[in-house]
Amino acid sequence: MREMKDSGIPWIGEIPKDWEIKPIKWDFDIIAGATPKTDNPDFWDGGIPWITPADYKTEDRYIERGRRTLSTEGMASCATTLLPKGSIIFSKRAPIGLVVINSQPLCTNQGCLGCVPKRDIAQYYYYAMSIYTEQYELYGSGTTFKEISATNFADFKLPHPTIAEQQRIAEFLDRKCAEVDEMIGLQEQIIEELKAYKQSVITEAVTKGLNPDTPMRDSGIEWIGQIPEHWRVMQFRRLFEIKKTIANALGYDVLSVTQGGLKVKDLSANEGQIAQDYSKYQIVGKDDYVMNHMDLLTGFVDCSTQIGVTSPDYRVFQSICKADISLSYFLRIFQTCYKLKIFYHLGQGVSGMGRWRLPTEQLKLFYLPVPPLIEQLDIADYLDEKCADIDSLIQTKLSKIDSLKEYKKSIIYEYVTGKREVNE
Repeated sequence: MREMKDSGIPWIGEIPKDWEIKPIKWDFDIIAGATPKTDNPDFWDGGIPWITPADYKTEDRYIERGRRTLSTEGMASCATTLLPKGSIIFSKRAPIGLVVINSQPLCTNQGCLGCVPKRDIAQYYYYAMSIYTEQYELYGSGTTFKEISATNFADFKLPHPTIAEQQRIAEFLDRKCAEVDEMIGLQEQIIEELKAYKQSVITEAVTKGLNPDTPMRDSGIEWIGQIPEHWRVMQFRRLFEIKKTIANALGYDVLSVTQGGLKVKDLSANEGQIAQDYSKYQIVGKDDYVMNHMDLLTGFVDCSTQIGVTSPDYRVFQSICKADISLSYFLRIFQTCYKLKIFYHLGQGVSGMGRWRLPTEQLKLFYLPVPPLIEQLDIADYLDEKCADIDSLIQTKLSKIDSLKEYKKSIIYEYVTGKREVNE
């Protein structure tokens, strides 16, 4: 058992007696990123990789390039610095604490801090920096979003073993974390397979019904294919009507369309897009459908369970006769048209700019499978139960992933703080 001492840092705890505690700036030069101040086209699309915190994720170890590049003139215009290969890139905001190592020279925007090592130590400190997200948040400040300053980050203290021990720890964690990542990857693969299975169950039920022995006929609509011969195919405009009523008053819940469905926006959080005047938003009634038709790639549709208001840019529509349809059945169809990109193929606009929209006329003329009401209700009930079972399995896998991630974090913590030795 190695002899330990108090590090003096609560979140580090005890460290080996022969280890030290040093600020990050002891081992790294800290380089702030930047963005050209104008959208001059000469500044962009050059040969210099330029990344932002949005270009990498928690599970990424290395990064080579982001979604955009700078020209030499662009890099000079914002006085940013090219980070040499093997630097650690730290996300200083949104969120604070994501770290990655660059596998080739690149520069960053102002949301990142580049940590250029003064000696060959990046691998150990990649692990050491990766586990203290909550503590970085304590050092952050700001109202719209929290951000840790370059000065506070440079002064942040970490364990400092010898170079030889750093190397041993990094090599061990490389192997151990790879094993855990493989287990996480397997769970993620199963989740994707469950999601695909869930969507296939939904698509089959809303277009083919629940009775496999029912005689079928061609619907004449490519995405629908064969349908039970007693079903009808009807245009959207025969079943639903688009509405738009501006609230002209405040006090309503603000509803946002997300890929998880309609959510009540927390205005006190001051997050996301904030409108200057919510009285100019449109009314959403109970049982109204709300569709983000402005972005057919990341948008979605849901049916509201309450009265509220939503963006005037969204599309709100309701059934012409609620007694004749199952809201849940048709919601499954509309959501399937997003997930399978059926609406996407009818879109117009500039898809690369996130403006691939579903025109009103295309929606009005869109054909839908229409079973008798009793079958709509049966299909909706079946899918509610079946999808709940699949979602439960998915949640079990997500919980397993969370446990594996916590296990991985605990392993890193135990070894980078010296509480466990590599040769144990």
